[in-house]
Amino acid sequence: MVLAPTAASTGAPAAPSPPARLVSLDLLRLVAAVGVVVYHFTARRTSAWGDAQPDLVPDAVTRWASYGSLGPELFFVISGFVILMTAWGRTTVAVVASRIGRLYPSYWVAVLLTGALLLLVWPEGKHVTPGQVAANLTMLQAVVGVDHVDGVYWTLWAELRFYLLLGLLVLVGVTRRRVLTVALLWPPVALLVQRLGATDLAELLVSDYAPLFAAGMALYLVHRDGHAVAPWLVVVVNTALAVVLRTPVTVRGLEHTTGVVPSTAGVAAALAACVVLVAVVAVVPLPRLDRPWLVSAAALTYPVYLVHQYWGLWLISRTVEHVPAWLAVLAAVAFSFALAWVVHRLVEARWAPVLRRRVEAGLTRGRDALLARLNAGPRVLGAAAGGAGRAARRVPRSGA
Repeated sequence: MVLAPTAASTGAPAAPSPPARLVSLDLLRLVAAVGVVVYHFTARRTSAWGDAQPDLVPDAVTRWASYGSLGPELFFVISGFVILMTAWGRTTVAVVASRIGRLYPSYWVAVLLTGALLLLVWPEGKHVTPGQVAANLTMLQAVVGVDHVDGVYWTLWAELRFYLLLGLLVLVGVTRRRVLTVALLWPPVALLVQRLGATDLAELLVSDYAPLFAAGMALYLVHRDGHAVAPWLVVVVNTALAVVLRTPVTVRGLEHTTGVVPSTAGVAAALAACVVLVAVVAVVPLPRLDRPWLVSAAALTYPVYLVHQYWGLWLISRTVEHVPAWLAVLAAVAFSFALAWVVHRLVEARWAPVLRRRVEAGLTRGRDALLARLNAGPRVLGAAAGGAGRAARRVPRSGA
């Protein structure tokens, strides 16, 4: 059996191009990012405010802004939807290259910017080391036990593990039945593995957030193929599992980071809303949202998420004694988006496509070289067998 080379190497038609972006999902990403930014600048207790944060930020603001901490959970549901959408019908090489091109250029710059801030400008903001910054450039710092330069990077580690699992599904072949099976079985299996104490395997299976990714995958099937009982059942089961798993953890975490005890019912409702919002986008026809200003603002979601925390808190620490608290927060938000715009225009828009093409070309060459070596095995064996047969025919029969 001879393994076929890639379409690109044979001149065959290329794999299907990825589907058009859903701007409404980008808008949800923007909402999630703004929620995280506001949470970090107001509700989360930080030394940037000095000792005056409880007095300057009212409890009502803290309580409402705390719900912004669930922005990552909304991101995960969106990722389950979008990454499956972009991976459907594409090769593993194309999927891997697209993710590397999408994530790394802005991330590299964000790590260096935040590292420079904390090492040179604002060391009291957080203690980091040059080696820690270097390790963070890989995005795999959690694997080797190095702390994140910026705490928000934990979500990228969760995303990377999801990409790995989805890449395995792409390698096998993405079908509706397989997606439904994975989305239904993966979260409870991951939870069972965690309960059995296999912590490393549970982490690899993203056990804490698997229901959110899986719900997003099932919602994409609804969007792609229309209403059916099976995908909606998967959505409901995973939403319930996510609420049961994440509500107590989130409540404890918010009490620790904000000093205010959040509403358990409110947190549970907010977690369910993360799925509901994506479901609305998946099944409800919405007015056209591809306005230039909205598309431009949504494009800043990833870089603003990466750079906002310490740069914004640094600005708050420098201004809060001189201006009203609300103005310090507004200035930090505006500065974070301005910095994100620079990263997007000079790095993300320019270099992400270049990196994607180069990674895809390199992976394609490596794959084709590997296939050529694998194909050489049967040919060598066949040639050896043929040579032995010809030699046997040339040997004279005994007694001739």
